[in-house]
Amino acid sequence: MKFTKMQGCGNDYIYIDSAKEHIAAQDRPALTRRLSDRHFGIGGDGVIFINPAPADAPDVDFEMEMYNADGSRSEMCGNGIRCVGAYVYEHGLTDSTKLTIISAGARKYLTLEADETDGSRHVHSVTVDMGAPVLDPVRIPLRPELLPLGSSQMNGMTVADLPDMNPAGVEFSGLPDVYCARIVSMGNPHAVVVLPADVDLAAFPLAQIGPHFESHPAFPNRTNTEFVHIDSRSEVHMRVWERGTGETLACGTGCCAITTACALAGLTDDRITVHVLGGEIVCRYDRVADRILMTGPAVTVFEGTV
Repeated sequence: MKFTKMQGCGNDYIYIDSAKEHIAAQDRPALTRRLSDRHFGIGGDGVIFINPAPADAPDVDFEMEMYNADGSRSEMCGNGIRCVGAYVYEHGLTDSTKLTIISAGARKYLTLEADETDGSRHVHSVTVDMGAPVLDPVRIPLRPELLPLGSSQMNGMTVADLPDMNPAGVEFSGLPDVYCARIVSMGNPHAVVVLPADVDLAAFPLAQIGPHFESHPAFPNRTNTEFVHIDSRSEVHMRVWERGTGETLACGTGCCAITTACALAGLTDDRITVHVLGGEIVCRYDRVADRILMTGPAVTVFEGTV
């Protein structure tokens, strides 16, 4: 089987062209676990299958089918979808630099900054119209009945301060601190935690705290969690714990969720640069259209067969 390893700000996935490599649907989770293993496989944050457009979606160019490293399906991946756009253009599957790609039923609109030199195509960056951020608990999904009110009075770890609800929270026993989060979906669920200015983000115990958010019963589909340090009105740093994978070097949808949460809270401007461990992603919240625009790199690491 032929594959391509690609990364967006270090968020790396194994890409497979389903039109050429025929992998049965029931075999894809196990294959993902095998290939994603960084010691015994190719290594990556998961596997993304690039499928032909569904027959019932004539306005769509391609479909993205994404799996986390543990073999679980994910609805959306911001870095992943930028790389899908770069893949199909650089491999000659399309001549267009404006694409519509569907993932888990949701359409995303891509604009590629690309050129062609000596017969070789190269994509420099990709801008994705990620659509409207979702704050409705039912659509996130979030179970607010599991978030008791009065969270500021609790001991332990707290998920709190929902954008469209009264402050609410849930206690995690055995942890010393209280964390307040804004819950946003960008096609997949996110808990955005803005840390106090005196907290060292680099030393933050993400591996201990992240799993408690990911697996809390208030998130029936689990959640990604971003821990954020605000540098200025236009720049933030973040680290992310992704469901089904753990800490990654970047999360495109997480950057979009941060932009939404911080802009709505008045903590930043509507356009920010998010510094992730693997680079920079620029996001802009268009309040008039209620859409998030995300721009970042999409880079081929290597190609091979397995």
